[in-house]
Amino acid sequence: MATQSKKNHLVSGLAVVAIVALAVTFLVSANAAQNSGSTNYSLTGNTPGFIKKATDLGSADPTTVISVTAWLTLHNEAQLDQLVGQQNQKGSPNFHKWITQDSFNAAFSPTAQEVKSVQNFLTAHGLSVLALAENNFYVKVQGTIGDIEKAFHVNIHIYNLNGQTYRSNTGDPSINDPSGAHVAAISGMDDFGFQANIVLPTDAEGQPFPMTPVGSSPNGVFFESQCFRGVETHTFPPNAKRSTLPQATYSGNRYGADITNNTLGHLPPCGYQPSEMQTAYNLSPLYQQGLDGSGETVVIVDAYGSATIAQDAELFSQIYGLPDITSQNFSVVKAPGLVNNPKGPARNWDLETSLDVEWAHAMAPGANIALVVATDRASLDEAINYAVVHHLGNTISNSWSSIEGFGNPRTLDRVNRILEMAGAQGIDVNFASGDRGDEFNTVGFLSVDFPASSPFATGIGGTSLALNPDNSIMFQTGWGTNETRIVNRISQGSTPVVPPLNLGFVFGAGGGASLTFAKPAFQSSLPGTARMVPDISMLADPFTGGEFIQTVGGVPSVGVVGGTSLATPMFSGVMAIAAQKNGGVGLGQAAALVYNLPAGAVNDIAPFPSPNNVAGTITTSGGTTNVTADQLAAPLQNTTQYYSALYNSPFSTRWFVLTFGADSSLVTAPGWDNVTGMGTPNGQAFVNALVP
Repeated sequence: MATQSKKNHLVSGLAVVAIVALAVTFLVSANAAQNSGSTNYSLTGNTPGFIKKATDLGSADPTTVISVTAWLTLHNEAQLDQLVGQQNQKGSPNFHKWITQDSFNAAFSPTAQEVKSVQNFLTAHGLSVLALAENNFYVKVQGTIGDIEKAFHVNIHIYNLNGQTYRSNTGDPSINDPSGAHVAAISGMDDFGFQANIVLPTDAEGQPFPMTPVGSSPNGVFFESQCFRGVETHTFPPNAKRSTLPQATYSGNRYGADITNNTLGHLPPCGYQPSEMQTAYNLSPLYQQGLDGSGETVVIVDAYGSATIAQDAELFSQIYGLPDITSQNFSVVKAPGLVNNPKGPARNWDLETSLDVEWAHAMAPGANIALVVATDRASLDEAINYAVVHHLGNTISNSWSSIEGFGNPRTLDRVNRILEMAGAQGIDVNFASGDRGDEFNTVGFLSVDFPASSPFATGIGGTSLALNPDNSIMFQTGWGTNETRIVNRISQGSTPVVPPLNLGFVFGAGGGASLTFAKPAFQSSLPGTARMVPDISMLADPFTGGEFIQTVGGVPSVGVVGGTSLATPMFSGVMAIAAQKNGGVGLGQAAALVYNLPAGAVNDIAPFPSPNNVAGTITTSGGTTNVTADQLAAPLQNTTQYYSALYNSPFSTRWFVLTFGADSSLVTAPGWDNVTGMGTPNGQAFVNALVP
């Protein structure tokens, strides 16, 4: 185990200059958008892309009070790019020579005078200051929409997008003041924000299975771990006379637990507990060596938070035999300007918070957890900034994203600068790649999710996972689910659906080519010129998901959860273990490390085709028709190999064909692919490859 001290890996402010061969004085950098001979600074590219697809409902109420954030321009950005590139390049003299926050501030952050100039401009326009970033990255203010429109020469309207209303500026802002030379972006004029990437298994009508009270004596295993039951044949309607038509017979793989053994009744029949995942991902040998994340802190950033997170995480720990969650190893952090607001428009953020904390703890049971809670979806980047500035931990986990094509370069750049600052200090920042595949069904064009697509982030994709009775891996494939309804409810006589109803793509890991960012050096082996997503993956399929605990209506309850929201804290836990082995020194951006690991460190995820995919026959008064496996799995788009199975929903009592490994237009393939990246970490071998 490495024993280097953190001091050996942190470079002083003077050494920063030596590292990048800087011979500069830190002058005020002029905004590139400055108009010649004018003090009017236009912030081009500061309008969200989503308004092009939305319906303009007219002007927003000018008396509504909102908060906006002015992000200042960094100094010496080219030198910063050079430094971070060298830090991530094996063979470079500066490989993994991290710098301190003070060193970063001295070389690259805006100055206090620049912050004061921007602050004076904002307050002169009737806006009140909510927070100043400690690293001078931003000034956050509050004011009426009317005052903000006047200050930045914009109009702010209300838009309707897919039935949801959002606020946004209609065009790019500008600043008619010398302080505009220091401003790189204005955020907060729109409230599109980020979304949690949490997915609950559904009954295929879109209704998530409900959480169920834990009960006074939980046994620790609520759901079946053996979800794939071999080949079965079923005829519908069952026990019907031969003359009853229509009639259908289906044969093939069967997914789902024996309902008679499902003690929780009408709930998802399959879900894994922590010990099963620890075995599956080969983490147990690391724990036996004392490598469980001890001495490390996994930082989790979420919006709104959960009022019951401490008690839920502790109950999770008690049920599954994990170390207790106490004030000694768990803390909730609220940065200046961020206020915990669990009663806000949470939209699953309470579930997200529980999932993140519990499953990071499950993978790295010895690590501390710091939950940084943002006031809302729009200030998550500010929460990350706080976590980096205070170096709360060497690993930061973020299970949320937004559609890259709906953002804008200024918006994306404000996050990139925070992530690059983290990378320069050896902090790994992980993001969920999204849960809607290629996003075409959502927005009508192909798009990856951001910030997973940032060249300074690690994008975490997802898999479906089947286990053997000893909890070793039976098979993995890329997470992407198609559903086809084949039989009606019991109350309808379990009659066949004629023809079968292809519900199509339901959910799957996000991925593909960035619309904005060029391919980083660590992806040089991949085709194309764009940043590709994801980099690596772990379990995400809610049909093979993880158990979690959440208080619902005052009652501690259990459910099964998935999404790349599950994969991300799990991977972050693994990276915390690696940092522990590295003597408490961060390893930097994981994405820069996973593309050149030795064989066995990462399990490559390839398609898992089955010779027993579901097929059938349907007999009507017009005769008998064969229904092929491809017809029952449709639409397959680019997928040619998959695993399909019969599924009897315990909630709706209908029968379906579930297709595993069909992720919109994305394709699981040998080597890197746009569903699972390089594959899944192989526990002990992965950590040993990162830290020999």
